[in-house]
Amino acid sequence: MELLFSEENKIIPIVLSAIFLLLFMVVSLVLFFRFARKKIIEKELEKSAIKLASQKKVLQATIETQERERKRIAQDLHDAISAKLNVVSLHINMLLDGSLTTNEQQESLSNVLGVTTNVLESSRQIAHDLLPPILEKFGLVEALKELLAEFGATKKVVAQHQINYLTTLTKAEELHVFRIVQELLNNSVRHGKATLMRLELQDAAGEMKLTYKDNGKGFLVKQAFNEGGLGLKNIKSRVAILNGEIQIKSSLNQGATFTIIIKHNSYE
Repeated sequence: MELLFSEENKIIPIVLSAIFLLLFMVVSLVLFFRFARKKIIEKELEKSAIKLASQKKVLQATIETQERERKRIAQDLHDAISAKLNVVSLHINMLLDGSLTTNEQQESLSNVLGVTTNVLESSRQIAHDLLPPILEKFGLVEALKELLAEFGATKKVVAQHQINYLTTLTKAEELHVFRIVQELLNNSVRHGKATLMRLELQDAAGEMKLTYKDNGKGFLVKQAFNEGGLGLKNIKSRVAILNGEIQIKSSLNQGATFTIIIKHNSYE
């Protein structure tokens, strides 16, 4: 009997130790999972904050682009039209005054005709900048081909293309795509000093993929965005307006590649 009690006295501390160890492990696991969950939540919040900040930057860039375009249009209207219409108004007032000789009247009318012709040409040019006529009449494919041909016609660059596009975007969306390509070409020539540019446009079920490459001097992508280059901001803001995604690959002296994916519902 004494031996039995002695064995029980040895077992009890072992059992208690096992229970305490089990409790310790359970508490440790609970604390670990709580800590891990807290870290996951913090990471998600951090990602959300970064995403929100990025969205704010894109929105700000979009607003800046729109405001800059409005200012440019207002300046063009003022410089190219308002000033000339003031000249027309002065000539008409002189004609209505009745103090001009016949020769002076003829000269004044000739001046009015010349100024109004210039105003009409300026108006057409401003309208062309807002919405290229070829885009309005013949669609995105022909507008892009003409744009690339204009760059290639300079003989300083080679502008290649492979375009497979069906009419899956609205006119407003096509204008954004046109402006994106226009900005890419301008950046390649002006900043990248490229001599070869290639545009590939593929329209598959549910999405349009635009790939643009050049052999320019390239750039550091993160640095370019941090320095606030307007060209890249404009491109990114237009892609955001289209609810698209953009990927940029570039390094110094290695050219640049832009891949833009735009989802659409044309095949749904």
